[in-house]
Amino acid sequence: MLKAGVLGAGHLGKIHLRLLKQSKNYELVGFYDASEKQAKAIAEEFGYQLFSSVEELIAAVDVVDIVTPTFAHFEVAKQAIEAGKHVFIEKPITNTVEEAEKLIELAKTHNIKGQVGHVERFNPAYTSVSKKIDNPMFIEAHRLAEFNPRGTDVPVVLDLMIHDIDAILSVVHSDVKHISASGVSVISETPDIANARIEFENGCVANLTASRISLKNMRKARFFQKDAYISIDFFEKKCEVVKMKDAPEKPGDFDMILQNAEGVKKQIYFDNPEVPSNNAILDELDTFAEAINNNTTPIVSLTQGKKALEVALQIIGCFKH
Repeated sequence: MLKAGVLGAGHLGKIHLRLLKQSKNYELVGFYDASEKQAKAIAEEFGYQLFSSVEELIAAVDVVDIVTPTFAHFEVAKQAIEAGKHVFIEKPITNTVEEAEKLIELAKTHNIKGQVGHVERFNPAYTSVSKKIDNPMFIEAHRLAEFNPRGTDVPVVLDLMIHDIDAILSVVHSDVKHISASGVSVISETPDIANARIEFENGCVANLTASRISLKNMRKARFFQKDAYISIDFFEKKCEVVKMKDAPEKPGDFDMILQNAEGVKKQIYFDNPEVPSNNAILDELDTFAEAINNNTTPIVSLTQGKKALEVALQIIGCFKH
């Protein structure tokens, strides 16, 4: 079992502490949080060992789970990597692309593993169909959330949209060619609602909308590709795969047949996979342990985390023009 420690015990940090305690792959050693009052309250309530400094925690573990505010990610990850410890970093990886590049270099130098917490990659609705997504040419994603003051210190792109950016980059195997976007600040100092259009070199287009001032929660993505349409509901954990194939000579009574203007007939059929229930955060932490133990590349590598950040910051850059 890998000895793990958590840096940052806010809302998400507390979830990580609970799941590391449950995991069969880790031994939870303890945690550190900059707020002494909050840290003591958590230690008393749950019995986790509280460390008095970042350095002390890093020295006691094999894996550092970084769930601090984003501005602190780089410094603590750098310290952990230089001490030869593997790092799990909540999304977004860092504040800037330069910081992310430095961490990637340091990880190579010190031969450590790093994973970024893009948790939707472990959402069962996504994992059930991701292998069926093959060369999509049009993608539409909506991620709408009710207002929560907890996330408003960062633009909605880094808070919410980055989940969809990462998922899309993982299935579109092409470089980004052009990005156009607009964002509006309604309640916060930074945009609360944003729309982005990402055009890829291979002709694929992704249209993304994210809002944190909606009246209901919605997290959906739709992928259109040759002879198939795939929809993923990340919130309800459901997915749908609609496929087309050449129509049979003699269709059955219940076969759905479409005929285009050229007279070509296609049969529509559903290929919906089973969606298992899981805890996506526990899965991402456990697969990271497997990557460390088996010396394989983590599912969401530091490089992939950097790419998602790069696109997110390009989108934010469009707002200023």
